[in-house]
This record gives sequence, structure tokens and C-alpha cells, in this order.
Amino acid sequence: MAELVAALDVGGTTVKAALLDAELNALATARVPTAKSADGTALAEQVADVVSSLAAQAGTGSPGAVGVVVPGIVDEQARVARFSANLDWRDVPFGDLLENRLGLPVAFGHDVSAGGLAEFRVGAGKGCTDAAFIAVGTGIAAAMLLDGRLYRAHGLAGEIGHIDVGHRNVCGCGATGCLEAISSASAIARRYTERTGRPADGAQPVVDAARHGDEAAVAVVSDALDGLGHGLRTLLTLLAPEVIVLGGGLFTAADYVLDPVRDYLASALTFQRMPELRVASLGDEAGRLGAGLLALDLLRGR
Repeated sequence: MAELVAALDVGGTTVKAALLDAELNALATARVPTAKSADGTALAEQVADVVSSLAAQAGTGSPGAVGVVVPGIVDEQARVARFSANLDWRDVPFGDLLENRLGLPVAFGHDVSAGGLAEFRVGAGKGCTDAAFIAVGTGIAAAMLLDGRLYRAHGLAGEIGHIDVGHRNVCGCGATGCLEAISSASAIARRYTERTGRPADGAQPVVDAARHGDEAAVAVVSDALDGLGHGLRTLLTLLAPEVIVLGGGLFTAADYVLDPVRDYLASALTFQRMPELRVASLGDEAGRLGAGLLALDLLRGR
């Protein structure tokens, strides 16, 4: 029988799911509000229902494996969500919990790490051996490919959003100066609203306003890109990726935001290797595709 896997990208508000074949073609899809409970049982029940629904929709039997990815700090080796603010989880052994519920092999991982896996295998980072995928959303995190392997460090690697880039804003983590507190999509929207009194739904409308000459938007976006440049310089100094893949709403206007980052790096780097900057190609499908790849890897014994 052909390899089939169920892939689920769990967010704080929505679960995006698909039944995928070995080539990552979607045979069935679903999108449902995220079920929450502090012990993970509500989500496990929901995942079981969604997997059954996908198989019925596609007219197939049960998938060979299931891949689920969530936000937060995820120890993929132990299959435990150490902390996820969006799901109100602490030390939830969701991989084992879901496997016991489904009776199927389960690959459990981190959403940005999975998104990076997808971009490195089938997206903008395909063919790279040393690369970073940086997702700029509500927070900022990175997936790092080193010598052709994802570097996870039990879920603690890649927290680039908490590099100190030298400002005085307090981050949600409690520290001051974090990249995430000035350059994330939520920070850009919040800082624009603080300056103007006008609400913004994420980074994209602020970037659009900046492109049309809105002075407050120009200042906020400039600060965000400067912070991103500082953060990337630190990453390049430590790990020297040859390619950096950038994803999230900030980069929908790639022509407007990439050149300032390139210019910053060109002026700030001394001995460090100048990376090739690429815009992520998989969009909001990256996490779900990455979950599918994790499940296929599990099926294939990788």
C-alpha cells in the first residue's frame, strides 16, 4: 500500500491538517479550532477525530503514521512539550499520549523546526547543508541545518528571538532587549499602534503603510529591520549558515525589507561569511508539510 501520513500543524487557535502521500500531495485537508486542556487530552481526542475524518474524506484506510507539531519548547527526542504558552502546556508527554490514543506511530515536533525541515527539503532552502530558517510571526524562532542535519538540542536550540539586540523594550520572556520584542510581527503591530493609536493586524499592514510613506510605519519597520540585522549578525558569527530563509508576514514585501537587511549585514560583517538571503516559499503550509515529513521519516526508519 502507498505510504500515507496524517500531518497536523497545531496553533494556538487553529489546527491545520492534511492526509499526505509520499510526495506530500494532499489527499484530504481540514482546519478546525484548537481544542485545549492543560494535560493535552483534549487535543489528543481532537487529533484522533481529525485523522479519522481525513481518512474517510479521502476514502483510504488509516495512515501509516501521524505527524503533529506545536509551538513552544518541544523535546522531540523525548516527545514532550516542555512549555507552550499558546496551549497552556508544561511537560506534556504528547507524543506518547497521542500514540496510545491512536494506536499508530506518532512523530511529535516543534512547528518552526518542522517548517524549517520542509523549507530545507522541498522549499527555498533545498540543496543546502548549512542554513537557517527564521520564522517571524507572533514570536521569532529559527530552525538550523548544520552539516545537513537539523540541530535541535532537545528543543532549546534556535531561540534567536531572545538574542539581545540592544533596545530597552521588555520581552514576554522577562528579559530586556530581545529581538522578538522589536522585530516580531506582533511587536511591529503593537509599536505602530502605540505611536499612532491605529490598530494593525500583524506586520504586513504596517509594512504596506511604510511603503506608502507613513512616517510612523517607516520608523517602526526600520527599527525592526535594524534589530533583525543585529540578530542575524550574531547568528552568522556563531554558525555561519550559507543561506538564511526568512518567513512570515514581514517578508511578503520582500523587495522593501530584504535590501535594508542585506545592506546592514554588508556594512556590519567583517570576517563573517555573507549569507544568501531567501524568502520562504512554502508560506503557512510549511509547518504542516514539515509534520508530514516527520511522519514519513518515522515510517521509513530515519
